[in-house]
Amino acid sequence: MTSQLTDALGDEALGGRVGAVVLDAATGQQIFAANPATGITPASTTKVVTCVAALASLGPDARLKTSVVQGANRSSIILVGGGDPTLAGPFAKAGAYPKQASLAQLASRTAAALKSSGVTKVTLSYDASLFTGPTSAPGWKSNYIPDGEVAPVHALTIDVGRQHPSSRAPRVSNPSAFAAAAFAGLLDRYGISVGKKVRPARAPQGAAALATVESAPVYALVERTLTMSDNDLAEALARHVAIKEGEPASFEGATRAMIAALKRIGGAKGVMLSDASGLSIRNRISADAMARVLAIASKDPALRPILSGMPIAGFTGTLGHRFTRDDSKGEVGLVRGKTGTLNHVNTLAGFATTLEGRLVTFAFMADKVPVNAEPVLDGLAAVVARS
Repeated sequence: MTSQLTDALGDEALGGRVGAVVLDAATGQQIFAANPATGITPASTTKVVTCVAALASLGPDARLKTSVVQGANRSSIILVGGGDPTLAGPFAKAGAYPKQASLAQLASRTAAALKSSGVTKVTLSYDASLFTGPTSAPGWKSNYIPDGEVAPVHALTIDVGRQHPSSRAPRVSNPSAFAAAAFAGLLDRYGISVGKKVRPARAPQGAAALATVESAPVYALVERTLTMSDNDLAEALARHVAIKEGEPASFEGATRAMIAALKRIGGAKGVMLSDASGLSIRNRISADAMARVLAIASKDPALRPILSGMPIAGFTGTLGHRFTRDDSKGEVGLVRGKTGTLNHVNTLAGFATTLEGRLVTFAFMADKVPVNAEPVLDGLAAVVARS
């Protein structure tokens, strides 16, 4: 393996800065390393450490709640965002996995509760104060939101901030107001008349809940984040880690909280974060840190959704179209890995089982790529899988 990996790392397509590590998952023994401690821009492989931190801090069975609470009087209600960007809007297709909480179901439950107390006309406000700070991260390019890479990070969002659930772009500029307007329309459909003005507000402390819906459990959200490389969900999960760890639910608070959660399980060394999705060019993670975080996940049952959520080479998610060259197509189905792509950045980190049956983790990371190094990274992972 060593000579093959060394030769492949000399490929000019990788550019001038590359980190590579292969570890025995069970023992943590380093099988191969090249520049293992160099901090490299990880792109979307950042989601690996985000999801490990989320599972370690929140637990695999936690759920994200969206609620409607009583306002100042019986005809006043407040839609309270619970930081669930997967909340399905009125035009979302049914049957998505994992099963999403539904704004329509929340409206139906709210209408039933209101009617049971004789209320059929309300004023509606919305509370998105769970998340704080800027809605875009340091290191994000200005085109990310217009191009549909990510939505502004709000605690009240439907359809991951998309104007149309099935279209990546456009993203709405104010996800909270957009979601509240959609909710008002649904209430009307269920026989509750809503006043024309829907404004932001703070829910009174201890306000009675009229209705609540819950997301899929965190383990399923982690799987979705990794398989689909879901930027919006990664950022939301990180903010919930911040809340759990006692930090502000902002980009800065979330990154501090993730490092704290990783530190408790021995996975913080070599990790520097500016966001949770990997869109920020300010993130730095070493190949050794990435491979070690994966090895930690492989040994802890609470962190196992990291393995099940990883795309499968040639089959699923962001690896579904990869492993097509002669030096990698023989290992289709034998590698699970998280991809990362930004301008001049290509990374791949994941798991493989060697011919002798040993589970290994790997991280191959390059951030001075001239054009595109994805096929080379696939070839490196294939070497590991057939060794």
